[in-house]
Amino acid sequence: MKGVDVEGAFAPRYRAPRWYERFPRGLPVGIFLLTMAVTGISVSAIERAESQRERAQLSQTAQTIASGLERRANASAAYLRSGAALFATQQVVPAPLFRTFISELRLGGNFLGADGIGWAMKVDRKDIATVEQAMRRQGGGDFHISPLPAGNDDYAVPVMYLQPDTARNRRAIGYNMFSEPARRAAMIKAASSGRPTASGKVVLLQEGQGRAPGFLIYMPVYSTSGSDRARKLRGYVYSPFNARTFVESAIDTTRLGAVGVRLYDGDPSPDNLLAEFPVSDPSDRIATRRIRLANDEWTLEVQAQGSPVLGMMSVVTLLFGLLVATLLMVLSRLATRQAAEDRLALAWFEQQSSIRNSLTRELNHRVKNTLANVLSIITLTKRRATDLDSFADSLEGRIRALSATHDLLTQSGWGSTPVEAVIRAEMAPYAQDIDRHLVLNGPEVELAPNDALSLGLAIHELATNAAKYGALSVEGGSVAVNWELVTGDLARIEWIERGGPPIDPAVQRKRGFGTDLIEKIVAHELRNPVDLRFTPEGVRCSLFIPVRVRQAAFALREKREEG
Repeated sequence: MKGVDVEGAFAPRYRAPRWYERFPRGLPVGIFLLTMAVTGISVSAIERAESQRERAQLSQTAQTIASGLERRANASAAYLRSGAALFATQQVVPAPLFRTFISELRLGGNFLGADGIGWAMKVDRKDIATVEQAMRRQGGGDFHISPLPAGNDDYAVPVMYLQPDTARNRRAIGYNMFSEPARRAAMIKAASSGRPTASGKVVLLQEGQGRAPGFLIYMPVYSTSGSDRARKLRGYVYSPFNARTFVESAIDTTRLGAVGVRLYDGDPSPDNLLAEFPVSDPSDRIATRRIRLANDEWTLEVQAQGSPVLGMMSVVTLLFGLLVATLLMVLSRLATRQAAEDRLALAWFEQQSSIRNSLTRELNHRVKNTLANVLSIITLTKRRATDLDSFADSLEGRIRALSATHDLLTQSGWGSTPVEAVIRAEMAPYAQDIDRHLVLNGPEVELAPNDALSLGLAIHELATNAAKYGALSVEGGSVAVNWELVTGDLARIEWIERGGPPIDPAVQRKRGFGTDLIEKIVAHELRNPVDLRFTPEGVRCSLFIPVRVRQAAFALREKREEG
């Protein structure tokens, strides 16, 4: 029977694995990447929400600080308005009246972030000496106005009083504030609007050698005289401020936490910086507020502290996502591997089932062939036998020859069988005789099961004939069995006897069963003629036998076991 390539028949179905079996890491890696992508989107959303929350919180903080500064400035302006209303009713502002006014405010030493409250009188150029003498007589010590008006200035605005009376504040007594541009601009603006007005960035005289920036708030004081009640500028009630102290009094800087504060006079620039409370690790998130303090425009910047790359919630989400992604990847890898193993197992079981079916059909075929050979052997043996004992002996030997070859085929799983193994199995009874020589020589050649059976019968008959009548029947006889490849799928086997009893070619030999079996049955099974000759030197037999090139379906078990 021709071999059926069962594995090839099943190849379209079982050799084309699914895509996740061809790429076993594709599905796990894909699931891992998908899970991490979802995790990344979640982390991004959390970070975006956190950023929006921080910006909203920063904006709220900036608004709170701006409101605190405005309240503090408005409170100071209110005290200055009350002083201006009081002093406007007086012809002069003596020191006792000014001290009484300050005490009635009941500030208790808390001047709302200011260095105090002062009175600066407008003094015409021609009255400077008179004013200086009057202040000295009132206990003003060595009072003098400095610097004196320069250029086209018609008057000076010196500091007359400044409470509280401290060594720091005494540095400013007598200072002509109208001589300095920033103070001058603020006083002119205050006199024009009639409202409390803050100056630009200045350095207070109270700072001494220091360079800490500050500002002043001026409230003009007018007097009315004559029948037309015309307004006349008499001076200014004012408060000097150290900018940093002012900010600290308006907000609780100890509770700023993770924000920094910068206050500018006008637009933000290093030259306009009034006060700064930096943060240790600044970020790029800045909230800006334009505020109006005492008739002047200021800018407030609140800067958030730098935060980690990821917040705590994002880190937890990322770690959880990584854990889930890893777990899913492992599970999907196990599932993919199990699916592949199940598919291979199912394919193997179905293949084995097909192999069993093929083996069963092959066995049926071979049993039929063997039985046919046995029947042919029995028929030919019966024709040649002269008595029952010779019939039984001849039949037993030939059946044993078939059995020996069958044993070889069984050991090979009914696959290919080497020529040498078949010959040695049939010549085994004669190989141990030291008086007779057996020589086997040839390359490794594999035979199909049917061809191995036919070769075994032929070798058995030749060996039996040699043992009875030929080279194996006498001492010193020898038998050489040589084989070689004639073509890629055909081998030639030669049986050569030497040293046996001489054979007379002229003598007409009676054809025996062995000759008929070799020339008819074996030649028919091998599909090639057999050349059997009786020469004077001994029997010579030449057989051509097909060579196994490809294993048939019944040998698939060997492939499975080797794999």
